[in-house]
Amino acid sequence: MGSTELAANLFRATQAEEKLRREQITGKDKANKAHREVGAKVRQTIKELGGTMPEELPTVESIKKLESKARKELKKPEC
Repeated sequence: MGSTELAANLFRATQAEEKLRREQITGKDKANKAHREVGAKVRQTIKELGGTMPEELPTVESIKKLESKARKELKKPEC
């Protein structure tokens, strides 16, 4: 996940946590509903601002693939 998607997820998670605490929401079903509500608002805001929706963001290579590429580059003999 890239930095834009990561930031949106972190914002959503922190706002959902604050909503649970502020509204003293308890119980799995109510908590899940609160998380969905916050997620919907975050998505709505991204859309209103003209941002790229998370599912439309380009996929980012995994760190393992990047590490593997870097190791291969280091092992290449110089010409």
